[in-house]
Amino acid sequence: MPDDTLKRDVQNPILFECAWEVANKVGGIYTVIKTKVPVTMQTYGDRYTLIGPLIYKTAPMEVETQEPTDPALVATLQSMRAQGVKCLYGRWLIEGAPRVLLFDTGSQYHRLDEWKADLWNLAGIPSPPNDHETNETIVFGYLVAWFLGEYVAHKAHTAVVAHFHEWQAGLAIPLARKRHIDVTTVFTTHATLLGRYLCAGSVDFYNNLSYFDVDHEAGKRGIYHRYCIERAAAHCADVFTTVSGITAWESEHLLKRKPDGVLPNGLNVVKFQAMHEFQNLHATSKEKINEFIRGHFYGHYDFDLENTIYMFTAGRYEYRNKGVDMFIESLARLNHRLQQSQSKTTVVAFIIMPAATNSYTVEALKGQAVMKQLRDTVTEVQARVGARLFEHAARFHGEGRTEVTPEDLLSAEDQVLLKRRIFALKRHTLPPIVTHNMADDSSDPILNQLRRVRLFNTPGDRVKVIFHPEFLNSNNPILGLDYEEFVRGCHLGVFPSYYEPWGYTPAECTVMGIPSVTTNLSGFGCFMEDSIHNPSDEGIYIIDRRTTSIDESVNALTNSMFDFVKKTRRQRINQRNRVERLSPLLDWKNIGLEYEKARMLALRRAYPDAFIGLDEDNGEDVEWGFGEFPVSVQASPKLRISGLATPGDLGTLTEEMQRLETSDYKGHWSRTGDDEEDGYPFPLVMKVRSRASSVMSGASTPGGGAFKSLSEYDLQKADAALSQVNGVSTVSAIA
Repeated sequence: MPDDTLKRDVQNPILFECAWEVANKVGGIYTVIKTKVPVTMQTYGDRYTLIGPLIYKTAPMEVETQEPTDPALVATLQSMRAQGVKCLYGRWLIEGAPRVLLFDTGSQYHRLDEWKADLWNLAGIPSPPNDHETNETIVFGYLVAWFLGEYVAHKAHTAVVAHFHEWQAGLAIPLARKRHIDVTTVFTTHATLLGRYLCAGSVDFYNNLSYFDVDHEAGKRGIYHRYCIERAAAHCADVFTTVSGITAWESEHLLKRKPDGVLPNGLNVVKFQAMHEFQNLHATSKEKINEFIRGHFYGHYDFDLENTIYMFTAGRYEYRNKGVDMFIESLARLNHRLQQSQSKTTVVAFIIMPAATNSYTVEALKGQAVMKQLRDTVTEVQARVGARLFEHAARFHGEGRTEVTPEDLLSAEDQVLLKRRIFALKRHTLPPIVTHNMADDSSDPILNQLRRVRLFNTPGDRVKVIFHPEFLNSNNPILGLDYEEFVRGCHLGVFPSYYEPWGYTPAECTVMGIPSVTTNLSGFGCFMEDSIHNPSDEGIYIIDRRTTSIDESVNALTNSMFDFVKKTRRQRINQRNRVERLSPLLDWKNIGLEYEKARMLALRRAYPDAFIGLDEDNGEDVEWGFGEFPVSVQASPKLRISGLATPGDLGTLTEEMQRLETSDYKGHWSRTGDDEEDGYPFPLVMKVRSRASSVMSGASTPGGGAFKSLSEYDLQKADAALSQVNGVSTVSAIA
């Protein structure tokens, strides 16, 4: 490496975090970036800048424009603007108010063909002409690499760390490596492209993971060029990470590089001063759901809301990946078991998933309207009865006369008015199972399965179902609750996902003190299974979808829900307390430490001489030098591992993963009772390794030894796969 790179200050590095969803809400990564900002700002302050695309529709509302004060940044932006690059610099208007830099990809679209050719010549990555998303990715990647190259040239004596999320932002990594830009890189994949496509195709994904011909599968689905970008980013990054053990296992086989560690997703946890406060919020939100239920089931409202359990599932409409098929089948079996046991408890199951709709159904709107009329009428009568009662009690009726008869209080007019409102509640149809008019009712998978299992909200059903094909908000005329408020009002969240790299929905339930059901194929489920003993005792029910048949998994889910329904009200309150006490495990104050370790690991690989004297092999402690995090391990749950500094250590990094050994990522399902206490499968073992040789070659995995050239067979497979995308024969991408 050049001598000047050794002079860079690694104790106070500059951090750039790059993602397509910076100030641009598209999916879950927006939540990751946004919620992580406060803890990152606490560590880096103004040395931290986020980089994303400039979306004119949202940026003016999300970003306050400011002028940069860093001389290197000023010089870099002036140079780029002089060549026609449009960008927006300022403060992102969220908690922590971080610096943000947004590039307008449209301002450099005239260079797209030039950059596509360069990408092919530089890294062997093809790009078809009509893929708009890939075109945006290429322009954005070249702009970020351009920026980083200029910036490190002006900032010659400070280490620069660039952290990239997902393939849309990751193209700058191989560009920086090929151009020998002196920047330290970390790449985090939240879900592999090929994994999403394969699971959406209803294949037996996990049992065949090690047997997929990745080039062929990517080419067959028309995403070979995107896959090349993702794989190049993973291989060229100094440190490669994923969000969960299950995704690490997937990445190892599909991207052909074993991740250096896991960076779990977190949330900003706000702890209440008193334990009963979040219980009060549950009661308040539940009453709002009760109001909706009375209107939705008008004419058939014959069950006791005090003896009703609210369950729900929510997320993107991915019928199989999110486990909705399994949820509905389990509800049908739960309904049968409750009927057989003659239970008096009613279960109302909500499915909150956006789908194509035309409008609200007339029945759904009418139900809320007639219930509002009834409530208004009762309020009027209540006021008149109260006035008559007061007048009757105040007047003297003679000695010994204190009785009050209904006739004295309820007038004939009041009775007629009440009867009219009660008669308006009669109806001859069953309560609807969907609140909207679906655009394609006859072929909707959720509705068709509800019809198949005959869950029609009949009076004899102990399980009622409501499909709300729209995300919740407080302006909704039917169910006027924000999502957080709705979750707090429910009793159990059910998320039996088949493909879920992390799973924010059960994590949000945990933070809000609501028990949830997840699976050992979700990142959150594996994290909790590895973190605490007997998660079900703490209100986290984990269904085995890895080693059991579908029927066994459905029965296990049915049993979990049935056991929950049998709990008394006091038992449910106690369980909510235990769930809420797990929230520090998901707090960014703890999990954010893993991001610090990833950056430090990348710096150690890039500048090993700057860390002389910190060799772990000699038993010396590693000084992270990036701030402190409080120890907040709660007393209630029994953690699997003793002696941890913080719960963040549960997802720590490793460098000792060079071979494709999937057992490291299988989590709890691959372990026996004898070795449960041996430790988390990602021990932090940081070896001092140099990436100098790989920088010069620009091809090999950092620290992974010499670059192994692609074989002729590899090239032939790539030719065949790519020919199905754009009809031309090409060579394989950088690996």
